[in-house]
Amino acid sequence: MGKSVVSTLIGVALKEGKIKSLDDEVVKCNHDVRGTAWEHVTIRQLLQRTSGVSWNKDYTNSQSDFSQLTQCEAHLNTYACVNNLVKDPRRKAYAKQGKAWLYSSGSAWLLGDTLEKATGVSIAKYLQDKIWQSYGMSRDGVWYSYAVGKHDIGAHGFNATLEDWGKFGLFVMNNGILPNGKQILPQNWVKDARNWNKAKNSVSKLHPEGTYGYEWWNNSIPATATNVAPKTGLNNQDSMWALGIYGQIIMVNQAQKLVIVQWSTWPKAEPSMLEQPLEASLMFNAIANKLAL
Repeated sequence: MGKSVVSTLIGVALKEGKIKSLDDEVVKCNHDVRGTAWEHVTIRQLLQRTSGVSWNKDYTNSQSDFSQLTQCEAHLNTYACVNNLVKDPRRKAYAKQGKAWLYSSGSAWLLGDTLEKATGVSIAKYLQDKIWQSYGMSRDGVWYSYAVGKHDIGAHGFNATLEDWGKFGLFVMNNGILPNGKQILPQNWVKDARNWNKAKNSVSKLHPEGTYGYEWWNNSIPATATNVAPKTGLNNQDSMWALGIYGQIIMVNQAQKLVIVQWSTWPKAEPSMLEQPLEASLMFNAIANKLAL
């Protein structure tokens, strides 16, 4: 779910002018991607996972990029190890930018690294100053850091209490308005974050309207769930969720002013969308539609 936090902080940085445009190339803020496959990728494409840059996320393959990333995280010089892995000039593009969707911890890490370079502070510091303290969270959050106060990981590793995850969901649901009335997200940020992208692989039989927005997932019931009865009235394509490995979830439904936080230990890291994710989607949409009556 940390990816959705990073995504939201990108919105804060855009509102503050630390990032000028989502259509700026990553190299504008993150100069050491020059000469790599990432050089002309835009910040928006990192948010949407449509960079076109290859990344093997196979959790079961010890040689996959994801496995190498986790091995780097046990390295003495963690940041340099991960930085070299993600920005390796030998890494190739597999598709044209913006044309294909691929879930990639590499692009998520690069987005966090770019946020730190754009703001001049660590992800944790930016979150603390802009949202955590200002919104009145009940407890400290903990962000997995490569170097204390300097490098935090944008791909995973953020921990907070159940209550504070809920408060973060409320912050998003309310379009980034703080208790003092100040809005720190761009006006249409949350709506844009659930504008499901239509790139290849994001559009699927499960979600013909698109699967992924700005590091938020589409919480609508899969179109192929033909055994769901009655289905009429349940589906809500404006319902968005931050989805963590093994089923940690924040669901935000602005229309019904609803936030749900779920802590889980699903038996598999990536179950079929017709398994545990379908059960959660059915439950969340049923609650939202009950509130609409």
